[in-house]
Amino acid sequence: MDGVDARNEVREFLTTRRARITPEQAGLPAYGGTNRRVKGLRREEVSMLAGISVEYYTRLERGNVAGVSEDVVEAITRALQLDEAEHQHLIDLVRAAGPTRPRRRRQPQERVRPGVQRILDNLGATPAIVRNARLDVLAANRLGEAFYAPMYDDPVRPVNAARFVFLARSAKAFFVDWDTIADDTVSILRAEAGRDPYDRNLSDLIGELSTRSEEFRVRWASHDVKQHVSGVKRFHHPVVGDLILDYEVLDLPADTGQSMLVYTAEPNSPSEQGLHLLASWTAPERAVDVEDLENLGAQHFGREP
Repeated sequence: MDGVDARNEVREFLTTRRARITPEQAGLPAYGGTNRRVKGLRREEVSMLAGISVEYYTRLERGNVAGVSEDVVEAITRALQLDEAEHQHLIDLVRAAGPTRPRRRRQPQERVRPGVQRILDNLGATPAIVRNARLDVLAANRLGEAFYAPMYDDPVRPVNAARFVFLARSAKAFFVDWDTIADDTVSILRAEAGRDPYDRNLSDLIGELSTRSEEFRVRWASHDVKQHVSGVKRFHHPVVGDLILDYEVLDLPADTGQSMLVYTAEPNSPSEQGLHLLASWTAPERAVDVEDLENLGAQHFGREP
C-alpha cells in the first residue's frame, strides 16, 4: 500500500456518509419508495439540503475540494448529519486534499520526555501507557507492561495496539468485547490517516493490516471515525482473570500526537483486587516469576493453577 490518497478518501467518506442516511431521516419525501436504486440519499438531495448546486456537490464528492469554503463544509456536515468526530475528519480530509501536497515521509523515532515517564512511574497502582496516534506504545509503567503482557509478546518494536488487535491470536481472548475494540481501533487509525495521509509509518501499518487481516479490511472500508477519550472496557487477563476498567485518554499538548492512556477500577471491586494483585508482583523490590504469579492469581480467584 503506497499510502492514503486524500482525494479518494474524500470521495469514499462522503459516499459512505450519504449512503447511511435515508430520506426519512433527512426529513425528505422518499420519492421512488422501495424502487430507489440509490442507497441512502441521492446527490441532488444532499445538495438541496446543503444549499449548493448538484454540480458543485458532485465535484466535491469526486474529491475536487480545492478552494472549498468553511461554510460549505459546515453545510455538508449538517446535510449528512455528521457528528463532531466526522466533521473534524472531513475538515482534515479537505485540508489534506488541497493543492499543496507534501512528500510522504517517515516520522522520526518518537521519544517520551523524562517528565512524562516520571508521571507514568508514579502511577504505581494504575496501568498507564503513552502512545502515539498510530497506536504505537512509546512508554509504560510497570503495571502497564504487566497488564498488556500479551501485547508485549510480539517481538516487533515499538509495540503497536492495532497490530495486536488484528494479528495476535491472544487478542480475542484478552479483549472480552473484541468486535467493539476492533471497530474503535480502525476508527482511530482512519481519523489519523485523515489528519496526516503523508505519514509513511502509518501507511505501512495500514498496508500490513490490510494485507494480513480480512477483519481489518472490512472495517477500513466503512470509513467510520469516532472520538475515544473515555469509557469502560472489559478484559480477560491471562494471570488475574476478568477485569472491568474505566479508561481515560489524556492528550499531551507539549508532545504532538502523544496521549496517555490510564485505566482505573471501581473501588473495592474484584477488578481493583485484580489490579492490586498484579501490582504486588510488579513492584521493583520483588523479582517477578511468571509461574508464581499465575499460581497466586489462580488461588486468589478460586481457579485451578
